[in-house]
Amino acid sequence: CILNPRLECSRMINFKTTAKRITIALILSQSYLINSPTSVTVDAAPAFWNSRTVGTCVAAGSAAAILTTGYCLKIVTTGDECLVERFGKFHRRLGPGWHLLLRPFENVSFHATTREQVLDVPPQQCYTLDNAPLKADAVVYLKIIDMEMARYQVQDMAIAILNLCLTQLREEVGKLTLDESFSSRERINLALLRDLNEVCRTWGVEITRVEIQNLEPSPDILAAMELQMAAERRKRASILKSEGERMTLINEAEGRASAQLANAGAKGEGVVLAANAEKERQRIEAEGLKIAIETVASAIGKGMEKGRGQPDQRECIGKAMEFLALIRYMETQAKFAGGEGTKVLMFPSKDCLPITYEGIQGLLD
Repeated sequence: CILNPRLECSRMINFKTTAKRITIALILSQSYLINSPTSVTVDAAPAFWNSRTVGTCVAAGSAAAILTTGYCLKIVTTGDECLVERFGKFHRRLGPGWHLLLRPFENVSFHATTREQVLDVPPQQCYTLDNAPLKADAVVYLKIIDMEMARYQVQDMAIAILNLCLTQLREEVGKLTLDESFSSRERINLALLRDLNEVCRTWGVEITRVEIQNLEPSPDILAAMELQMAAERRKRASILKSEGERMTLINEAEGRASAQLANAGAKGEGVVLAANAEKERQRIEAEGLKIAIETVASAIGKGMEKGRGQPDQRECIGKAMEFLALIRYMETQAKFAGGEGTKVLMFPSKDCLPITYEGIQGLLD
């Protein structure tokens, strides 16, 4: 409403047209009553004041009353509010409903809405902290909270808020660099909202929200920004590629080291297991050899006991070891004989045995 002052005039024109129609209908009905045969003729009245003249006067008075009422009637819709001045001085406020004005002594000086309104801030040239040209525009959401202050504290509320927003927008953009201005929209919005409310509350207006619509740099800066962005992306791509290659080499080296450690561990475990197996084998063979020696020695001792009495234990063990050494020697000769190539067979004697009786006797001693 504050941006369309012709609203009240259009409403009065519509109301006056309706009043004229009502007046014409009353005049026609009155002339019908005068010309009807049931009308009463006043004989005692002078010739001028006949029934036709009286009816005309009544119709004219009714029309004048309706026109006066329509001229003094003021209709305020829901969500709107009016200020009334009497003799050029503020007198009262008019809320939603029908109101009578004492015209021409009273008139409506201000008619506006109490609902939230939108004020579009046109694009303007701004300069950032690093002297980069920038075009910025915004949208301001406002609400009148005091009609009297909005009417009498400022000459033109809409133009005043618009100019104030333009000034503060230039100031806030000038505090930031070009890169910061694109990433600090929320910061600019909050700063504009705070600064505008500090001034507009004294005008009876509350700024509910301020939004930056566009921040458009000049074509040269836009082209430079595109080149910079392309270079930055190429740089990031190179860094990511090198990082990927480095991680690949590191992973391969760690994999090889882990494989070598695992192989060494497996070999170590294999050696330990082989040594344990060999130890166990030798132990079992030693136990078997022990049992064999004891068995052979026991058999030899029984044979000597039958021939010459009680045998010597050491002698029995020596003969048993000599017997077993002979068996092992013969087994070795059999392996030589079973192989391919030239074969040289060596038949054992007491002097050529690997382990002679004297050697065994020395071990026993």
